[in-house]
Amino acid sequence: MKISNIKVIITCPGRNYVLVKVETDEGIYGVGDATLNGRELAVAKALEEHIVPLLIGKDPDQIEDIWQYIFRGTYWRGGPVLMTALAGIDMALWDIKGKRAGLPLYSLLGGKSRNKALCYTHIAGKDFAEVRDNALKYIEKGYKALRIQVAIPGCKGTYGVSEDNANSLPFVEEWEPGPYLRTIPKLFEYLRVELGDELELLHDVHERLAPIEAKILAKQLEPYRLFFLEDPLRPEHKDSFRVLRQDCAIPIAMGELFSSKWECVSLFENQLIDFIRCDISHIGGISEAKKIANLAEIYYIRTAWHGPSDISPIAHMASVHLDLAVTNFGIQETCEFLPEAYEVFTDFPIFEDGYLTVSEKPGLGCDFNEKTAKAFPYKRGYLPVARRKDGSVQDW
Repeated sequence: MKISNIKVIITCPGRNYVLVKVETDEGIYGVGDATLNGRELAVAKALEEHIVPLLIGKDPDQIEDIWQYIFRGTYWRGGPVLMTALAGIDMALWDIKGKRAGLPLYSLLGGKSRNKALCYTHIAGKDFAEVRDNALKYIEKGYKALRIQVAIPGCKGTYGVSEDNANSLPFVEEWEPGPYLRTIPKLFEYLRVELGDELELLHDVHERLAPIEAKILAKQLEPYRLFFLEDPLRPEHKDSFRVLRQDCAIPIAMGELFSSKWECVSLFENQLIDFIRCDISHIGGISEAKKIANLAEIYYIRTAWHGPSDISPIAHMASVHLDLAVTNFGIQETCEFLPEAYEVFTDFPIFEDGYLTVSEKPGLGCDFNEKTAKAFPYKRGYLPVARRKDGSVQDW
């Protein structure tokens, strides 16, 4: 079997996605997700102009060799654009391997370690009461874990609450740490009273705080028993997590902006985090994610793969297959897709009573309709940008 053609399709069924379809001379094909929100065209061009020509005629069964060839063969290796492009190819190759074997992906990864994967989704509101009311709606749907955000008084727009303002120049939020640090502990105190102790609660800082600010927040949140505090610090300086870890008994999740296993090593070795939450679409795909999970297992660190609506259902399916296979699974982020996505994609992870599973279809168990995908053309869109009240740029 040889790779005969690779298609790169950009579609916007409510959100922009970069889809990869690797075709073979035996008629079997595989699909992958190469979406990098806000920089979709950069990934598509990297694939079309640089990576695809290298792969025509290669054996799709040689996944690891192809992975190394793309990653190391460029010399200028790594970074989110190239690793997202690589992820799209990697997923498609695993999909081919599963279809060729007649087995679902999790079976190729060693089989199931569990029958279902605990998941969480996002809840937000303009005030505490609206957050509570929205949470109750999702509890009624069966969710046992919810990530909670709320509008911050005195700030213009709040991450997790305001819209992304797609298809225009970036929406500019206004944010300050003072009101944020005063608001969030009160929110969780309120929710524990209103929602009880059984519901698992999570919160995403989105890498906005300085180390000492994150430590203050973590200490204040300890009494409310969060499942984890997500992305409390910027990813560049890993030793900053030592400040946060000192005297704070709260689980920490990190990794959304990572693009390789090497970014995880010092955090793992020094046990500075408890959950690794890389995005499978941004770290080189299934092959790299499995290696990261295996490395994390040594240090009692669990997985919590990134699962927002700005990666396609193909990547979500890959994540759940991994969740079922790895021994150190923790929790899976999930989302509700816009109605247009259901016109393009054939399958999604199966939600039931707070858990996710996948079908027994071979490979990833997901496909997309090329004709329908092309009916939803790309629309330029950006993630928001945050600034402080003095006008300086703040991490969004």
